[in-house]
Amino acid sequence: MVQKYQSPVRIYKYPFELVMAAYEKRFPTCPQIPVFLGSEVLCESRSADGAVHVVERSCRLRVEAPRLLRKIAGVEHVVFVQRNVLNWKERTLHIEAHNETFASRVVVRENCSYTVHPENEEWTCFEQSASLDIRSFFGFESALEKIAMKQYTANVKRGKEVIEHYLNELLSQGISHIPRWTPAPVREEDACSQAGLGDPSLLEVNALRSTQGSAQEMVGTDGDKIDTDYIEKCLGHLTPMQESCLIQLRHWLQETHKGKIPKDQHILRFLRARDFHLDKAREMLCQSLSWRKQHQVDLLLQTWHPPALLEEFYAGGWHYQDTDGRPLYILRLGHMDTKGLMKAVGEEALLQHVLSVNEEGQKRCEGNTKQFGRPISSWTCLVDLEGLNMRHLWRPGVKALLRMIEVVEDNYPETLGRLLIVRAPRVFPVLWTLISPFINENTRQKFLIYSGSNYQGPGGLVDYLDKEVIPDFLGGECMCNVPEGGLVPKSLYLTEEEQEQAEQLHQWRETYQSASVLRGAPHEVVVEILEGESVITWDFDILRGDVVFSLYYAKQAPKPGPQEPGARASGQLVDRGGALAADYSCVDAPLICREGESIQGSHVTRWPGIYLLQWQMHAPPGNVVEDVLMAPHSPGRRCKLLYYYEVLASEDFRGSMSSLESCTSRFSQLSAATSSSSGQSHSSSLVSR
Repeated sequence: MVQKYQSPVRIYKYPFELVMAAYEKRFPTCPQIPVFLGSEVLCESRSADGAVHVVERSCRLRVEAPRLLRKIAGVEHVVFVQRNVLNWKERTLHIEAHNETFASRVVVRENCSYTVHPENEEWTCFEQSASLDIRSFFGFESALEKIAMKQYTANVKRGKEVIEHYLNELLSQGISHIPRWTPAPVREEDACSQAGLGDPSLLEVNALRSTQGSAQEMVGTDGDKIDTDYIEKCLGHLTPMQESCLIQLRHWLQETHKGKIPKDQHILRFLRARDFHLDKAREMLCQSLSWRKQHQVDLLLQTWHPPALLEEFYAGGWHYQDTDGRPLYILRLGHMDTKGLMKAVGEEALLQHVLSVNEEGQKRCEGNTKQFGRPISSWTCLVDLEGLNMRHLWRPGVKALLRMIEVVEDNYPETLGRLLIVRAPRVFPVLWTLISPFINENTRQKFLIYSGSNYQGPGGLVDYLDKEVIPDFLGGECMCNVPEGGLVPKSLYLTEEEQEQAEQLHQWRETYQSASVLRGAPHEVVVEILEGESVITWDFDILRGDVVFSLYYAKQAPKPGPQEPGARASGQLVDRGGALAADYSCVDAPLICREGESIQGSHVTRWPGIYLLQWQMHAPPGNVVEDVLMAPHSPGRRCKLLYYYEVLASEDFRGSMSSLESCTSRFSQLSAATSSSSGQSHSSSLVSR
């Protein structure tokens, strides 16, 4: 497996020319880097005007590895070849290095660049990227990989310190300014002697060709970069490898994710939840982003308005912050009638409210980060269990609680900084036994549990909360506005019919996915068929606007850039001229679907391949090209639909839940509630050609 490293942008608040003078002091030897044994120049060249200076060096590095490994390898040092291309005119230095020792067994490549800061020409930016590919090493591949990455990250930090050391040395010598390069006048005889060499800038082009080619594989565009000062101020202290994981995952999302890119604090939480294992964090984050899109969680704080009953009887709310500046949430669980709330508002409403609390918590963390001037990425929860009894162990309530814990653990990792549980009664161990297996080990380590009144005094709440914010009901002096809860009157319970409708709505949300269709931005779902005799079935409701539904087929998937599984981005099937991509053919005539209609259909496949379900906004004849040319973010009406699709073996199709013999949409009632149009049912059996 190839290990990669990508640094954030490091900023030296000194001019480029001064930083270059400090950099040159590292050669031929550098006492500040003990592993660097020395270097010698292999070749050197300059352009005719002196603007471009190319140096190739051989560098020797001491091997810091166990004696046994050094003895087996038969070396005490390794040799790297470094190629530097310094352009005084453009004020850039590009560095490429690769190993010569064990080159057939281990491939190490490093690319660095010094450039002028884009917003301040008196500052210098530094970036670094590297890759390590251990193909074989006497059976010690895993050990060598760990040693190499540990030594490399240590040298990354040391490299920054060395440049700062030599900058301070120059300043102590009174050298604080070095004039910028200016072209020297060329004498006539020099111009004639150089006439046969062609354009001097070709030297730079040739020198940079190999350096930039490999560097671009790991370094993103300027808009993708973050610097070390931002990380320290907004994200907190990270090791070099943790910084690299954040930048790599961030860049991967920018390359592949079709939609809103999460904030760096959000990405970092998923990395921490998976101990900075890049692949595991990426998988967890992708699943969460898909969940957020399906349930429209990004809009929750704008769209969720808790029922008045929930505001009155849900005993939880925000209350200042703890001593570390984390937002403080108080939950008086013992005073809350969880059974009554579930029977009065339903499990889904409770889940929505819990999600809104987590969304609000993230928002408050961002506000506290700005207010206190230091990174705050999690909050503290204070849970008061006075009054907890067997009523709280009602089986459906515990089941709902476990579901909420699972949803929060999967989608809001590392958001809980500390959980303070006070006045835990004797029944608490029973509840803890039920829920603790479902809580992540890292999260459980943040729990502090106090029974009786031992939360008072040293070692209790005063260690985590200022006395001024300890609530009055816990012996403090601060008035707390969190609702007291209490029993929910049975007269407010939902009827059996209302409970059944709420359960049906929950099943719909779990089964169906929502999608928005904009002008020029169709919604597309890719379905891969591995066996010819299969049946693709679909069921969707048009909640807003009119759309055109089409089914396309291709023998194999085209090769666009990486993308999210399942849903496709627009613009790949239809080009900007409105023509269908050559890889796809339309299976049957497109179907115009009107607002409020429920559509079911199926298609019996005869060959394996890629099938694509597409919904695009319906436009009058003559406006197809205009729709394609419109940008997805352009203003205009938005169509909305709920859809479900399934692939069945042909012998399992007849009599299945998806069989179209009963052409009844599972969303017919929902459509009637969301649209004034009369719901119609269409069945469409498209025959493969």
